[in-house]
Amino acid sequence: MGFPDRVERIVELAHPPDKVWAALTTAEGLGAWFGDEAAIDLRPGGAARMSWAGGAKVDMRVERVEEPTVFGFTWQIQELPEGDPRRTYVEFTLEPAGAGTRLRVVETGFAQLPDDVYGEAYDGHVQGWARELGELAGYLDGG
Repeated sequence: MGFPDRVERIVELAHPPDKVWAALTTAEGLGAWFGDEAAIDLRPGGAARMSWAGGAKVDMRVERVEEPTVFGFTWQIQELPEGDPRRTYVEFTLEPAGAGTRLRVVETGFAQLPDDVYGEAYDGHVQGWARELGELAGYLDGG
């Protein structure tokens, strides 16, 4: 059966690309809006990790860095057993839009999931990106 393989969101942010880039690619930025704590080695092949107060954590691998326009990483699919090698790929693309930034996030790789995991994982990421991008906007706005 064919499943949608990508989640895509576009947001307009009232901040310049360099400020948005820092929020996406630094431990301080990621830890402020995306998780509670983050670490990142910002180079292709570099390791990154996010953790949350409740004990959840996710390991990431930096795949693409084209400052200040493209940042991509792969990460674990939380609905799969620990140690499962399958990952999804997340890519942020930034472009100037007036005095602000148009940010596109695309996550792909859901079609590789087994039927019993797909729905929860895909729906969770659709909802998650809407929530997280709202948190990014709030962080950038100083809230």
